[in-house]
Amino acid sequence: MSQEIRTRFAPSPTGYVHVGNIRTALFAYLVARAAGGKFILRIEDTDRNRFVPDAEKMVLDTLTWLGLEWDEGPTLDGGEAGPYAPYHQTARKTIYKKWADKLIAAGRAYADPYTPRQIQEFRDLATHNKQPFLYRDHRPTTTEPWDGSTPLRFKSEPKSHAWHDAIMGDLSAGAEAVDDFILIKSDGLPTYNFAHIVDDCEMKITHVIRGQEFISSMPNYLNLYEALGEEPPIFAHMPHILNSIGNKKLGKRDGAKSITDYRDDGFLPEAMLNFLASLGWNDGTEQEIFSLDELVAKFDLSRVGRSGARFDEKRLVWLNGQWVKRLSLDELYVRAAEFWGEHSRAAGDDERRKVLAVVQERLKTLADLPSLTEYFFARPTPDWTMVDDNKQLGKIPRDELLELLKIARNALAEMAITDWTEEILQSKLNELLETTGSKPAILFSIIRYALTWAAFSPGLPETMALLGREETLARLSSTAPNDV
Repeated sequence: MSQEIRTRFAPSPTGYVHVGNIRTALFAYLVARAAGGKFILRIEDTDRNRFVPDAEKMVLDTLTWLGLEWDEGPTLDGGEAGPYAPYHQTARKTIYKKWADKLIAAGRAYADPYTPRQIQEFRDLATHNKQPFLYRDHRPTTTEPWDGSTPLRFKSEPKSHAWHDAIMGDLSAGAEAVDDFILIKSDGLPTYNFAHIVDDCEMKITHVIRGQEFISSMPNYLNLYEALGEEPPIFAHMPHILNSIGNKKLGKRDGAKSITDYRDDGFLPEAMLNFLASLGWNDGTEQEIFSLDELVAKFDLSRVGRSGARFDEKRLVWLNGQWVKRLSLDELYVRAAEFWGEHSRAAGDDERRKVLAVVQERLKTLADLPSLTEYFFARPTPDWTMVDDNKQLGKIPRDELLELLKIARNALAEMAITDWTEEILQSKLNELLETTGSKPAILFSIIRYALTWAAFSPGLPETMALLGREETLARLSSTAPNDV
């Protein structure tokens, strides 16, 4: 029987969950699910100086919102589930001590006798001599037994290393990349370099998927695996997510946001997963819309590119619009519950549903809902600057536009309420084009502004049908009164 595939997502609770974190989680999830394996969530919380109390909850909430269910790890109710608990590194100190003792017994770890000031002097000397700093060049010949009051440092074996990366291909590094590094700090907590390897061994992780910034540390990691007598897992280092220009790694200065910010801005989890999967991966076809089930069925690390992927937020918005269209009206109504505007909240469910059905095709994000719907529930205030800024309407004198509105209002007033349907309204509007000699971009646009005073709105017949005969005529009258 083949080995069970086990992947992990191991965030540090030191801040918000950004797109790079979640892409890592997604790829690890897909590798596990594609093979029928297990996806583990582990909290690497040993950096107490940067610890943010609510950061772990944000991780759990984000994964839950996205539908990336983990098989082992912290639970939403504050517990832990899985055969290798605890899944918080701060609760695993006795485990790290056991593995540290193994290295000490093998002569591969020693108590660090130097103060931070002395180590800095070694660094300064290397800089003065224009040489790279290697701690092993200053390794003490004899040390006292480690009692936990000083850092425990790994005694490396300088040698060349070569390995295969599931994304980056065959890689190698010389002995100069291997050095003695701290395993356990003087506060008793392990460093990332030690803890994640111990945890991966203990939890039987088969695939380590993470960012390419860890590649430079791989020689040290492989050296430690050898010292522990453990077989390394399969490594897959993902290229950076780049800014919109594509010239550097995406950062806060480039507008990088927390995944929860995108959620609060009205993006759907399906669209976010679809978008993140496309950052560096494709299935070799022209398909652009993928459900999570489709991603699981199609995903393969061999199709992840080695170069950075550009973060194109416009594409994310487009994808979100596509997923909004795919939702049933009932599902969209549930998801849009928190995004209605002030006036629409006072309306009834049936009224809101009718409006939602009309605007669904034009929604890019759920946060667009107020700007696309508020004018259905409350008469908007005219804003002629919108007309003035319009490339075509802005060239026409306002009195001519008002005259067009009067003609339209009078023609529409002749229609019976039983004729107030989208089909008949469209026919009437087409007749108005002939009688006025106007163009659709002129006549239809000025009517639309008079009814909605919005930058975007549904089709004119749909808007008029939903507003109803009396409200449509009233809005046209208030914009172009008879005495104009």
